[in-house]
Amino acid sequence: MRGIFRNPGTGGIRAGLRRKLSTGLRWKLSAAIALVGALVAIALSLVVHNAARVSMLDNARDLADERLQIAQRSYELSGRVNFPNVQQDAPDLPSPLREKVEQGRRATYVTDRRNGVPDIWAAVPVKGGHVLSLHTGWTDRSTDILNDLDQALVIGSIAVVLGGSALGVLIGGQFSRRLRKAAAAANQVARGEPDVRVRDAIGGVVRDETDDLASAVDAMADALQQRLEAERRVTADIAHELRTPVTGLLTAAELLPPGRPTELVLDRAKAMRTLVEDVLEVARLDGASERAELQDLMLGEFVTRRVAAKDPDVEVRVVHESMVTTDPRRLERVLFNLLANAARHGKPPIQVTVEGRVIRVRDHGPGFPADLLAEGPSRFRTGSADRAGHGHGLGLTIAAGQARVLGARLTFRNVRPAGAPAHVPAEGAVAVLWLPEHAPTNTGSYPVLP
Repeated sequence: MRGIFRNPGTGGIRAGLRRKLSTGLRWKLSAAIALVGALVAIALSLVVHNAARVSMLDNARDLADERLQIAQRSYELSGRVNFPNVQQDAPDLPSPLREKVEQGRRATYVTDRRNGVPDIWAAVPVKGGHVLSLHTGWTDRSTDILNDLDQALVIGSIAVVLGGSALGVLIGGQFSRRLRKAAAAANQVARGEPDVRVRDAIGGVVRDETDDLASAVDAMADALQQRLEAERRVTADIAHELRTPVTGLLTAAELLPPGRPTELVLDRAKAMRTLVEDVLEVARLDGASERAELQDLMLGEFVTRRVAAKDPDVEVRVVHESMVTTDPRRLERVLFNLLANAARHGKPPIQVTVEGRVIRVRDHGPGFPADLLAEGPSRFRTGSADRAGHGHGLGLTIAAGQARVLGARLTFRNVRPAGAPAHVPAEGAVAVLWLPEHAPTNTGSYPVLP
């Protein structure tokens, strides 16, 4: 009885092997060409070897037949066998050859010994019911010639495989290089560099499918850029048109008589005005036209003063003071948005830490939602249920946009106990602002003279 046993851990092992065996296009193409070259070389070697062996056997059979004819004529004249290696009525004559001779025909026949060396037979019927036969073996010269041919075929096959591998590396390297350039240019476009063109990045004189792919990516990027620009303009125009009626609504609400209804109207009008201003700011940031006004300042002192003026209950700790070059107004906007997000969605205490050029804002709430950690902040998305219900998701979006203008990097993470699994609730959320070491001149910013 046979059984099939399965190891439950083989799936992970196979997945690991697949990850380890993943390689570049250059080596895959080289291996494919080498494999095809090896198969073609083996097939041609077998064909040439068999053709040469058959040709040599045919020549040997023709030679044996000619010698047998000479022996036949001599026998008919003299009545006796007087030719070397010719026998009369040989007892070991092969049966198929004997059958041909009994039919009155002259024939040749090839048999193989146990070691694979062929024997050549030739037979012819003569007067008196006798049979003359000639038995010759495969000569050493023929064996040497066939061995030399096999050696030449092996050397040629190895040369073909090596040459094919080198050609595959060369062609694959060229193709892979163009693809890497295309991928790098596409990543630049994804990071918001609209002037980059994939077709120009890959270069080259000869056009191939890579150029078609690059042109398609460029066309797609242009179409997406135009669509995003159109949506940005529509959003900015709508928000701009709403400013006047919202301002009028707020002014009219302030003229209402005091009371709870008036407070509710004023509160909603102020919230609407804040929303309109935030939408306009997001539209300006999306347009990549904002430029920072750079100044030198002591980061720890700046953060301490601004946080104290905003919310005295927030704890500020300066681990290491440093001088930075940045835009104070935009930095304050990022800091206040992070504090507002922590106060709205998190739980106290809220802590701000300054260490060198890094600012950390932590709360002790349920943490950031998984989609924000994976994709970053998004407008009009406030996160999961435990952090939802307040705001419009624009605060972190504006903070990320202002950080980009500053040349800074804004990251988000959740605080979990050491070694805790993923399903354990977070013990707080941390937003980290990494200011650049040098002034962000690549964003078009400019210094402000004192």
